[in-house]
Amino acid sequence: MVKAVRIHAFGDVDVLKLEEIEVGDPGPGQLRLRHTVIGFNFLDIAVRKGIYPVLPELPSVLGTEAAGVVEAVGDGVSGLKEGDRVAYAATMPGAYAEARLIDASQVVLLPDAVSDEVAAASMLKGMTAEYLIHRCYPAQAGETALVHAAAGGVGLFLCQWLAAKGVSVIGTVGSDAKKDTILANGAAHAVNYKTENFQEVARAVTGGTGVDVVYDSVGKDHYQRSIDSLRPRGYMVNFGNSSGPLPPIDSVELNVKGSLFFTKASMRFYQLSREELENSAATLFGAIASGDLTTVIGQRYKLEDVATAHTDVAEGRTTGSTVITI
Repeated sequence: MVKAVRIHAFGDVDVLKLEEIEVGDPGPGQLRLRHTVIGFNFLDIAVRKGIYPVLPELPSVLGTEAAGVVEAVGDGVSGLKEGDRVAYAATMPGAYAEARLIDASQVVLLPDAVSDEVAAASMLKGMTAEYLIHRCYPAQAGETALVHAAAGGVGLFLCQWLAAKGVSVIGTVGSDAKKDTILANGAAHAVNYKTENFQEVARAVTGGTGVDVVYDSVGKDHYQRSIDSLRPRGYMVNFGNSSGPLPPIDSVELNVKGSLFFTKASMRFYQLSREELENSAATLFGAIASGDLTTVIGQRYKLEDVATAHTDVAEGRTTGSTVITI
């Protein structure tokens, strides 16, 4: 038996229950992992509330990201063995536990240069940043990007990685204290969206032209000013909805405001094969090893305190990545 945090119904943080569960032996194509560090993502809040329907049934264990050690290997698995250090950012929840079964196809080996804590804090967020800036809209040196929620886990990776590519970053945050955080992590300009107008800053920074791309995980609250911040033929990349889902997109509005591009991006469609997963992880780990990326871990919680983590992240009290320790 191992400890795990499960939900039996969707709702507020009180549905999170620390329980003992049986893991069992891995079936064909599976691994049994002993987790060492678990990653926390805003997605976990949406899953808990029932907003993001990925759970096959209830009760279910939450969490999509972790690092750990292979304890057992099922039939048909190659390239992984007992004792290997691994990490994953899975499409199927189950990470809020001391151990779990998982399809081997979702797991990657960890290089010696990447610690378990860094891996758990960076797999989902870092690979999200990877596909956004390399394959979704490949930002180029000399361009300007507007990054929302810039002090969050994905946001800080975006700021650092874009800056390393020679892109000028305008980052939005929810407090003046967070402005210092993003300016120390690659952003050229920081905007407190609660007291400043990021659209005005975007236009001023670009001499009135507008930014080349907006990377947005906020959604509803920032959409209108975001598209009004873009240059003609600029790209609006939405990959999250922390403030609520976007309204229906008006194609005529996109046309009259500069023949703008819009995409609703999701990592699962940029990891359609094992090769894409391995390449994305290798690119991320390489950037960490080279120093282009630093994983900023702003806070750590015990497994039994995961409800506090949900509350703190939902209320904007955190910066950088959040991890759950075993």
